[in-house]
Amino acid sequence: MTYEDLFNRLLILRTPNIGPVRYHKLINQYGNVGEVVTVLKPSDAVVNSVKREIELANKLGVFYLSDDMEEYPALLRDIKNHPPLLSVRGNKKALLKKSVSMVGTRHATIVGMNFIADLAQKFSAENYVVVSGMAMGTDAAAHRGALRTVGDSQTIAVLAGGVDYIWPLENESLYWEIVERGAVVSEMPVGFVPAASNFVIRNRLIAWLGQKLILGEADLNSGSMKTAEFSYESNREIWAIPSHPTDSRSFGPNSLIKSGRAKLCTGPQDFFDSKKNCKKIESDNLLLDALGTIPVSESVLSEIVKKSISEIKQELVILELQGLVRKVDGGYIRL
Repeated sequence: MTYEDLFNRLLILRTPNIGPVRYHKLINQYGNVGEVVTVLKPSDAVVNSVKREIELANKLGVFYLSDDMEEYPALLRDIKNHPPLLSVRGNKKALLKKSVSMVGTRHATIVGMNFIADLAQKFSAENYVVVSGMAMGTDAAAHRGALRTVGDSQTIAVLAGGVDYIWPLENESLYWEIVERGAVVSEMPVGFVPAASNFVIRNRLIAWLGQKLILGEADLNSGSMKTAEFSYESNREIWAIPSHPTDSRSFGPNSLIKSGRAKLCTGPQDFFDSKKNCKKIESDNLLLDALGTIPVSESVLSEIVKKSISEIKQELVILELQGLVRKVDGGYIRL
């Protein structure tokens, strides 16, 4: 990406009231970032702030990934209103690996944090990058667990502020270890101090960056549950770790398991064994071959695979229990 291209993209995105949705509409309408900038006529204040941002990014070793670059995460590009530009500090290789997002409460129990850390270590050993939000509690445990393994692209921290804004300060040493052996990512400007609303944007990006989401301890009305909601809406595979039924920190994961939105996770072996047991079924199941990301009804599936609707229903129940398909509005999709 040339300096001019980056400059124009930032001029658009740093103009007040322009986010991903309007950005994509403007690009579709005018064809390229140069034309959009000509139409927008950004103010001198915006121009000067963008110059300062690029200067600061260069000084700190921060780089940008636009959605037309090869290094931009494919998982994000598939989202309709994905972030047009990401700022990254660290190793961009982390954004190209298999990924699992892990989230949960800041006020996790010792048992809960140890469980998440062990789980993250297992995923990291299996060559997954672990994505989380660098908050206290569950997030920090996930990052630290992933960093137990050897390598330079073990974990990604998604921040609500700029990639240079370390929060909470208690995690400063963790931040620098992630920069050294993973990546710090944000949609926000370099140097940006986050407001409360920016944490929702962060949670959405955590959900989108993971092929799967694992939810640890979490209250029912929490940011972690919002992340799970974003994952569900994006057709990500969701796992939840059950906990004590009278502890409010169990209400989130237990509710997802009860509703069928999440699969039960009792340890790393559950996850990996589940996928191994599904290999043969995936390879020769006609019903799976007929499913994709667009919902297909039982009647249409019956016509495609030449089986009765009752047979289709029986197979779908088995496949859903195995985590291979999900029932959504309009039919079933493949996971």
